[in-house]
Amino acid sequence: MIIKMKNEELEELLGVEKPKFGKYISPLINLASRTSKGTIPKVVGQMTDLIQEFKGRTLEEWEEWYVGKKPEAINNATNIIMQMVEKFKQVLNQIDRSVVEKWVRDLVISKTFLGLRIQEAILKKGAKILSIDYRLSTPEEEAKGIDGYLGEIPVSIKPDTYKLKPALREVIKVKMISYKKVNEGVEIDFTEIMDNNDLANLIDVDLADFE
Repeated sequence: MIIKMKNEELEELLGVEKPKFGKYISPLINLASRTSKGTIPKVVGQMTDLIQEFKGRTLEEWEEWYVGKKPEAINNATNIIMQMVEKFKQVLNQIDRSVVEKWVRDLVISKTFLGLRIQEAILKKGAKILSIDYRLSTPEEEAKGIDGYLGEIPVSIKPDTYKLKPALREVIKVKMISYKKVNEGVEIDFTEIMDNNDLANLIDVDLADFE
């Protein structure tokens, strides 16, 4: 039997009274917290370790224990987040319809296009590093698991999560280039196609670099 409990029921069972916020306030504070890193372990402590160290049982006991352990943490976190909230207030005054439309256009048009054409971008980068030509595969070659060529080398380009599917990978008999999305770009693993081990295995790439 599998039983699901909503957060409201968990709070009720544990006697936790959740504060009430106006509409949109909690999501904005959460965004400010994540952007400013106001509640990272460096500021408020490693919570998973602290809650294990705590020997009490009630919410009041936990609050007293935590504040005694980290007397400045809540104040410091609040200060950091408030600085970001003030920045948000300034920026919000700069956002009008034209700015929102520009953001939507970038998401729907530009970022979607980059996602669809990421294989070509990776081929271009690999060709540039190796000083060779590249080309995309034909439909017939795609059917064989080939996404393109670096020089005469047929390659398959897949996200790093593909490595977790060994049964699928057995079908592809060519060299593999894997990639994963990171902040502001992608991280590409060219290991399988590089004969010289002195070359960088992992290359951080900003998508804006691709021309």
